[in-house]
Amino acid sequence: MILVLNAGSSSLKVEMFHPDLTSVISGAVTNIGTRGILSLGDDEQDVTTSNHANALDAMLAALNSVGFGLDKLTAAAHRVVHGGTILTAPAKVTPQVIAAIESCIPLAPLHNPNNLAAILALQEAAPELAQYCSFGTAFHATNPDVATRYAIPQTQHDAGIRRYGFHGLSYANMVADLGDNIPHRLLALHLGNGASLCAIRDGKSIATSMGYSPLSGLTMGTRSGDIDGAAVLRISAALGEDETDRMLNKNSGLKALAGDNNMKLLLDRDDKDADFAVEHFCYWAARHAGSAIVAMGGVDAVAFTGGIGENAAPIRDRIMQHLTCFGDVPVHIIQADEEKQIARDAISLIDGNA
Repeated sequence: MILVLNAGSSSLKVEMFHPDLTSVISGAVTNIGTRGILSLGDDEQDVTTSNHANALDAMLAALNSVGFGLDKLTAAAHRVVHGGTILTAPAKVTPQVIAAIESCIPLAPLHNPNNLAAILALQEAAPELAQYCSFGTAFHATNPDVATRYAIPQTQHDAGIRRYGFHGLSYANMVADLGDNIPHRLLALHLGNGASLCAIRDGKSIATSMGYSPLSGLTMGTRSGDIDGAAVLRISAALGEDETDRMLNKNSGLKALAGDNNMKLLLDRDDKDADFAVEHFCYWAARHAGSAIVAMGGVDAVAFTGGIGENAAPIRDRIMQHLTCFGDVPVHIIQADEEKQIARDAISLIDGNA
């Protein structure tokens, strides 16, 4: 079996898969560093953990107690947010891969250290267990240079300032789910609290809405989406860099427009602010969709995934209304499952098919 781990800033999520990608059991440790909850299957218990290694030990003990000890594992596989320009495909964990993940920490300082902590903690707990990792940016490595290059001096480009794109594991899962039926030109939208879209031609990403960070692109739950750099400089001069970062990432988007980033609650409300926030979300999704369609030279189908994309029919319908100028195209709804994609990547590497 394959154990998939997704380490966040204060959480550790796990899911176990059979080689046929059937999910066996899933769980999580919350509030790492303080008192939290360890959930596994239908069971929950209070737990206090000091760090990711401590949280992993608690989860491994819980898995062992229900018959899923380390001896049952073929491999472990991890989600790593940022692979930069070096790690552009799933990889087996080696000292060289660990060093490459470390080199990408400046690009994802809030995420890669936690992802790496889980890898190192599992190495300590099970040194003989093969580990693999999948990267949230890798799916977009097929974007052409014209799509990834900012029009800035070469020195800054060489320092890593370029478009990377995110939600890559979600899009890769979408491509795998559609299989041989994938359209030639697919407009894919991952809509949740974080939102992005991707132009997928012949199963490959050729353009995406997120850029250097997950901040850019569509209106999101708490992120602003695209905003003029000069406006950011002015805000930063008034509020300071840290507060500006917090404002654009945590207090903007739907939350700024309507006081709430829960799309279901906004759709249930009947007031001007909620209506405007919903329309802003849909309008800018469609605006960016037009750009992606140009990148593909047309569109043959649209696919939605993510919590909003899968469950909010009014949002899908409104976005598609905006896109009627491109003709009547099929719409697919794909269940988001990054953990399944991570397991799929690991199995492909184990089988030598990557």
